[in-house]
Amino acid sequence: METLRERKKQRTREALLRTALELFTTQGYETTTVDDIAAAVDVSQRTFFRYFAGKEEAALAIQDMTVAHFVETVRGRPPHEAPMEALRQSVLEGWDTLNDVIESVVPVELYLRMYRVVESTPVLLAAHLRRSAEIEEAIAHILAEREGVDVDTDPRPRLAVAVFGGVMRLTERQWSGGEDFSLDAMRALTVSYLEQVGSALSESWRTR
Repeated sequence: METLRERKKQRTREALLRTALELFTTQGYETTTVDDIAAAVDVSQRTFFRYFAGKEEAALAIQDMTVAHFVETVRGRPPHEAPMEALRQSVLEGWDTLNDVIESVVPVELYLRMYRVVESTPVLLAAHLRRSAEIEEAIAHILAEREGVDVDTDPRPRLAVAVFGGVMRLTERQWSGGEDFSLDAMRALTVSYLEQVGSALSESWRTR
């Protein structure tokens, strides 16, 4: 059973996280300091560092939560699903259950606004892409295990994940730069791009 002290620590962490994202999205990542975040929550800088290694970790913490949920969803997909279908269903389930995953910590709208901050902040974008590469490798191993193949001798798990990761990266870029910044728009764009993968890779693009 969670103790009072543990609940208090969790509330402090969530307050710091919400405040950090609010400041990052309103006044910018680079201009926001750890002292700004700590002062807004009325705690010391030292307290901030008890919960986060630095601004980068705080900025990407909610994305880490959603990615962890996605990975576990892939792991739990029915074994009869083809690899790409398992990935597709997992990411769509992730969007459909986003409220359940993060709403207790930060509003979904704030999480979505952070996408633009990440895309427009080189240091955050670099960290995001680095983490994405690490996650893709983990998912390749999950797919290999699901399909009973050796990820080091069979290239298909990594190829499938590379294609899927490329689609998701394109989706992030297009959505974050568009006018409709809603969750529904992100989901619709994801579906649209995933449905075009087959024709994009196997058919001629020339129009008569």
